[in-house]
Amino acid sequence: MRPRPVLSLDEIDLSATGFWSRPWEEREGAFETLRRERPVAYFSEAQLERLNFIPEGAGYWALTRHADILEASRTPEIFSSARGATSIFDLPPLFLEFFGSFINMDDPAHLRLRKLVSGGFTPRHLSRLEEYVHRTATEVIDAVIEKGSCDFVTELSGPFPIRIICDMMGIPASQHGFVFDRTNIILGAGDPEYVPEGTDIAAALLGAGKDLADLMKDLRKHRVANPTDDLTSIIVNAEIDGGRMSEAELGSFFILLATAGNETTRNAISHGMHALCENPEQRALWQRDFDGVAKSAIEEIVRWASPVIFMRRTTTRPTVLGGQQLPEGAKVLLFYNSGNRDERVFDDPYRFDVRRSPNEHVGFGGPGPHFCMGANLARREILVFFRELFRRMPDLEVSGPPDRLVSNFIHGIKHMPCSFTAGAREAAA
Repeated sequence: MRPRPVLSLDEIDLSATGFWSRPWEEREGAFETLRRERPVAYFSEAQLERLNFIPEGAGYWALTRHADILEASRTPEIFSSARGATSIFDLPPLFLEFFGSFINMDDPAHLRLRKLVSGGFTPRHLSRLEEYVHRTATEVIDAVIEKGSCDFVTELSGPFPIRIICDMMGIPASQHGFVFDRTNIILGAGDPEYVPEGTDIAAALLGAGKDLADLMKDLRKHRVANPTDDLTSIIVNAEIDGGRMSEAELGSFFILLATAGNETTRNAISHGMHALCENPEQRALWQRDFDGVAKSAIEEIVRWASPVIFMRRTTTRPTVLGGQQLPEGAKVLLFYNSGNRDERVFDDPYRFDVRRSPNEHVGFGGPGPHFCMGANLARREILVFFRELFRRMPDLEVSGPPDRLVSNFIHGIKHMPCSFTAGAREAAA
C-alpha cells in the first residue's frame, strides 16, 4: 500500500483519537505531509474523558524526520526521559515508577538498573535460550497445525514471545495466560476490547500492574533463597556498587519486560506475516534462501512494523532541533513510525523489501542509552518463528483484513485470520 494524503497540513491532529482510527494509508499520508512541510510540529494535548485523572497538558512537539529522531536520542542530557517516555501526558509519579522502570529514568539511575539486568541479555545467556525458542515455536505451531486455519495473532504470534519471556523469568506455564492478559490491558487500555467502555482506566492499569508485580514478589522470595539459572535469579542476586534490585524495582522491571517484550515482538511478527502475504514475490525470495536473506528480512520486518509508534522526551534546557526553537520543559515525541518511512533515508520507503540494504531503521529506538536492550532477543525470536513457519506452514495466507489496535503508542494487530494446509503435529526436540 501507498500513503494517501487526504488531510491538509492544518487538518492533521495527532492528538485526535479519530486520527489513529483512520486507515493506515491515510495516517501514513499525514506523516508524509508533516515530514515534508512541518517536520517539527506542535500539537495541543487531548483531554480524554476516560483519562480524567490526568491534568491538562501544555502540548508537545512531534519529530517526524529520521535525522531529528537520531539527534534527540543521542543527546539525553538535553532530551530527558525522567518525566516520562511512554505517554504524552504528565502521569502521576506512581505511574511513572510503577510502569516505566528504567525507561522513565536518566543516568545515573537508569545506568544502575540497566547494569543490574544486563547480565540476562548477554549473547552467552541468549544463546542458551536458542533451544527453548525453537521448542516454543514448534509447540505453538503444533497447537493449530491440524486445524487448517486460525487467528494468527491470538494463536501464533501472541503466545510465542510471552511464553519465552515467562520462561526466561522462571514463571510456570500455568501463569503464561495470566501474564498475557495483563499486558493486553496495560498497552491496550485505549481499546474497548481490552478495557471496556465505562471502566475506570486508572484502576484497570494499576490492577493489571499490581497483578504482575505481585507475581514477581513471590518469585523473588524463592530465587533469593534458592537461585537457579533463570533471569529472575540473575537479576535479584546481582550487585552493582554493593546494592541489589529492590522488590519494587523488580516488579516494575517485569511489567516493562512483559509488555515491551511481548507486544513488540508479536506485532513485528504479525505485521511481517501480513506484509509477506501482501508481497508474495518477497516471501518467495526469502523462502528460497532463508538463511541468506534472514538478516536483512528481519530488519525490514522491524522497520515495516515499527511496533512502538513513539517515545517521549522532555527538554532540560532551551535548544534548537530541526530548525525549531524549543523551550526548556518542552515535550518532544519521537515518531519512530515516521522516521522509518523518511524518504531522505530509505529508498522507496513504502516498498517492503526483504533484501533492503542499508536499513538504518529506528524500530528498536534511536542510538543512545535507551536503545532497546531486548533487540537481539527479538531478532532471534523473529528468525526462529519464520524459519519454523516456512518449514511447516509454507502456504499460510492471511485470509481477512487485520483488526488493528486503537492506539497512538503501539502499532498493534489484535486479530488476523489465516488459513493453511493442515498438517501433523511434531514432537518438540
